[in-house]
Amino acid sequence: MTMRTVKLKTWLLIALLALGTTVSFTSCSSSNELSKEQVEIKSIADKVWAFSQAHPDGFTLDVRTMTEPTNGIAVSYVDTQNSHSRDQLDKVVEHALNHDGFVGGWYNSEDGLYYFDSTRLFPEDSLKEAIQFGKDNSQHSVFILSTFTDIPLDGKVAEIEERGTVIFGTTGDYRPLSFCEPETGEYWGFGIEMAQEIADRLGVGWEFVKTSWPTLTADVLADPQRFDLAIGGITITDARRETMLMSDGYLANGKTILCRVSDEDRFQSLEDIDQPEVRVMVNPGGLNEKFANENLTHATIIVHPKNEEIPTLIAEGVADIMITEITEAPYYVQTDSRLAAPLLDKPFTHGEIGVLMQKGQDDLLEMVNNYISQMKADGTLRRLHQKYGLVYGYE
Repeated sequence: MTMRTVKLKTWLLIALLALGTTVSFTSCSSSNELSKEQVEIKSIADKVWAFSQAHPDGFTLDVRTMTEPTNGIAVSYVDTQNSHSRDQLDKVVEHALNHDGFVGGWYNSEDGLYYFDSTRLFPEDSLKEAIQFGKDNSQHSVFILSTFTDIPLDGKVAEIEERGTVIFGTTGDYRPLSFCEPETGEYWGFGIEMAQEIADRLGVGWEFVKTSWPTLTADVLADPQRFDLAIGGITITDARRETMLMSDGYLANGKTILCRVSDEDRFQSLEDIDQPEVRVMVNPGGLNEKFANENLTHATIIVHPKNEEIPTLIAEGVADIMITEITEAPYYVQTDSRLAAPLLDKPFTHGEIGVLMQKGQDDLLEMVNNYISQMKADGTLRRLHQKYGLVYGYE
């Protein structure tokens, strides 16, 4: 046997041993068996699937702890878009475990499939960032967990977030709800602070645009819009709701009167007021004028263009009665000793003041209603009432 033959046999033996080792390794790691990581993913996916069957209305789940977060803004990743039923749930869970750890699900009644997405959770004061993430991931909406609010990415809220400012229309002539100081142009009042609170909770700045009672409806319905929301002493009525959207109430209201202190015993009812010799002054275009025309058919009705000037004119004797609201009358009684509100505890009407906006802004309406509800629950609304000396009516 030559040395060359020995070397050849030696190399053949090494090759056969190497081949045997490879075959042996392959047989120990069969493709039919799952890795520990895959087993864990499958186990979690089974739990998520079982959870989904008990929650057909949808859910957001932390798959690391199998608990539902109650706060945050849930936004789906595009990577797991259109994943439905149990067969595709493993990849959703795997993506979630490699990213934020949340899975969202919802049942589509149209096709009978349960859809799942790997989800990212944003803090609720990061709505702008959540909306941008939704746009980057080809989503239609983002979902606020604490209020169960769906925010469409092509809606009014997204527009305001993109702009960075919410624009409020307000009359600026209605102390202590909305007043614009003529010298400085600065707005103040209960309604103004409500507007600023709404803007703060949206995470944007605010801007005020002047409107008036005669032009309020036209300004709200203007195209293009002059402002996003109207605020500051606007009573909720069925007539307004026929053509516009109105929020839930945040301030109890009702019609009453201002008169001179010397006349407070004289005016104790509508009948006392509805006399030919009684001069009743109202601002134009609003519910005060409407109330006077409908209920005071014998009295002399005087329409004065500037609402904020009427109390002084009553005090000076230019007219006898101002038709106003229980929200406005106390301020003038406190700031002008010549004035009285003898029927303050017996208003002629009962209603609420809310926020007015264009139809088609349902996402913004839902957000505003959520904020009003939060303000009632966390004490913010009560503190504002106390600050302005208003009666709190939401126990």
